[in-house]
Amino acid sequence: MEAPAPTTPAIGFPTDGRCNYFVEKKKRFCRMVVAAGKRFCGEHAGSAEEENARKRILCPLDPKHTVYEDQLAKHLKKCNSREKPKPDFFIQDINAGLKDETEILEQLVPLSSLSEEQLETLIKKLRKASEGLNSTHEDHIMSHPALHDALNDPRNGDCAVKHLKQQASILGNIEKLKLLGPRRCFVEFGAGKGKLSHWVDIALKDAENVHFILVEKVTTRFKVDGKHRKKNSVFERLQIDIQHLCLSVTGDIMWAKSISRLLGLAQWSSTISRE
Repeated sequence: MEAPAPTTPAIGFPTDGRCNYFVEKKKRFCRMVVAAGKRFCGEHAGSAEEENARKRILCPLDPKHTVYEDQLAKHLKKCNSREKPKPDFFIQDINAGLKDETEILEQLVPLSSLSEEQLETLIKKLRKASEGLNSTHEDHIMSHPALHDALNDPRNGDCAVKHLKQQASILGNIEKLKLLGPRRCFVEFGAGKGKLSHWVDIALKDAENVHFILVEKVTTRFKVDGKHRKKNSVFERLQIDIQHLCLSVTGDIMWAKSISRLLGLAQWSSTISRE
């Protein structure tokens, strides 16, 4: 007897409390939560017959989402993409380099716009300018026992192994320079998920008064900062472009926070002793 032919799974029905809009590309219903008494979420409200009278437009701050035209003014005040007050450590273009007063910005062009001949001429100039400079660097590929188990985890793919090797080498070089220790502040530029600071913290074990500053321009998902709740380590995230980051102001802020934290611990200790 022949086996029955495979049948296409049923599309089903929208879940209660979820949007009734069918996403053709994904072959399923939208999973966004809807407001009480509504059938569609905000993004798909235009598909509902009762919402046809209201027009949705692209948000002028971020065209990745839409908003009701008659609620635009209200939305702009709370949109996540609105310009927010600048923190104290923000100083416009502080790391952009000194601008020559004689430099005409209109004459600056991207390398991608140069012809092959222009690029060859530029390379020749750079090679001539660098003649006689000691630009030889030795590779110091190292490792660190803090990442031993992770490096030997068979579940890791090639990409994960590559990043772990890089982090292990950086950690090994930091230790070689005797920079792993208590009462230090580590700044991770382009931190992303914060994996490098994560391994540094593990390598430090119970070192006291260690502060991590993770600098990242964009919002990052799946951060590992929350895994570190030790009393001896403090993780601080700064969402800012490195171009505008003033580290001296950041240092003053971190110092003030450290003092406040120490005073808080002293007050807590004093309360316990009285009890």
